[in-house]
Amino acid sequence: MYMHLYSRFLKENEGVHFAPHSHHYWPDVTRQAMLDYWDDSSRLVDQKWEYFFSEKIPEAQKLIANELKLSDPESLVFAPNTHELLYRLVSSFYSKNPVKILCSDSEFHSFKRQSYRWQEVGMVELTEVSCEPFETFEQRFIESAQEENYELIFCSQVFFDSGKVISNLNSFIDTLAQSKTTIVIDGYHAFMALPTDLSPIEDKTFYLAGSYKYAQGGEGACFMHVPKNSQLRPVNTGWFADFTHIEDSLQKVSFAPKAQAFAGATTDMSAIYRLSASLSLFKSLGMSAIDIHDYVVNLQKQFLDEMDRYPNKYINRQTLLNSEEPRGHFLVFEQESAVTASKLQKYLSSKKLFTDCRGPSIRFGFALYHDPQDYDLSVFNNIQLG
Repeated sequence: MYMHLYSRFLKENEGVHFAPHSHHYWPDVTRQAMLDYWDDSSRLVDQKWEYFFSEKIPEAQKLIANELKLSDPESLVFAPNTHELLYRLVSSFYSKNPVKILCSDSEFHSFKRQSYRWQEVGMVELTEVSCEPFETFEQRFIESAQEENYELIFCSQVFFDSGKVISNLNSFIDTLAQSKTTIVIDGYHAFMALPTDLSPIEDKTFYLAGSYKYAQGGEGACFMHVPKNSQLRPVNTGWFADFTHIEDSLQKVSFAPKAQAFAGATTDMSAIYRLSASLSLFKSLGMSAIDIHDYVVNLQKQFLDEMDRYPNKYINRQTLLNSEEPRGHFLVFEQESAVTASKLQKYLSSKKLFTDCRGPSIRFGFALYHDPQDYDLSVFNNIQLG
């Protein structure tokens, strides 16, 4: 139904790509966006930055704000990756005392690796709440938040390793926001996948996401929503964070208003072009995350029905980790070990079914460029891992 939008990627790749949650195909319009970036750079040369900041960045901000129901597009700031934004945000809390942070034990590597390293050198005190059993996770997380005076709370909207979802993000944030703690939601596996309305909580939480996965613009265009009442002054700061006073004396470092205070420095803007092209495509088709999600949910159901036709001990209803909805745009099948999951991934790749694995789990993702008629899962019937 939508495969024609991805003709360039599909032409270059055989089989079925079940890893869009990791490396999503780009729609064809992003190729023209790359050419437009080159042409604009050639045409404008030294004046291109004024054009980027007066035209291209506001365009991307408006598209994202429209999808997330944010009242002010200028509450969004961009960076090449979420790690850069995370690092800059946490630097706002630097002091002689460790920063007290609460998180889950299932955060993505960009947070987990950095926070563990911060903890090694005494920069943070990290408290992790186990995601399992997930049925009680939200309540246990909220209780932990109320037991200590944390400076920062960090939690995923969709957990990358399981596909499990915070059931009611707005209610979750409302409860956490009863303290003065800064709250950060990692929405990377939710943006343009799960319908998300931040309007009721936009003044209560930071929100991180990006283009590489379901926004389908490729790497290099990540963003952070900043609450309008934020008074944070990041220690890690770049010259983009205040153009107005760039020539002034720096005896006191000033910051631009709104989210721009968290901006970095010179970067490749081609990713912003791709992101805008992708989001503009969906807008022109009258599609939002609601429509994309509905399509993917139907794909998942058809996949599971086809899976049931070919019983095996590795990929079945019993090994399906995220069997309940809501869930992210991928199904997770838990294996006995990471070695088994890796062997299973390689076996499926040899059959032109491309997945990915995280530890003992193998993940099957779904996207608009899938046609359920291509879900020939007969190879499940006789899996040989050696």
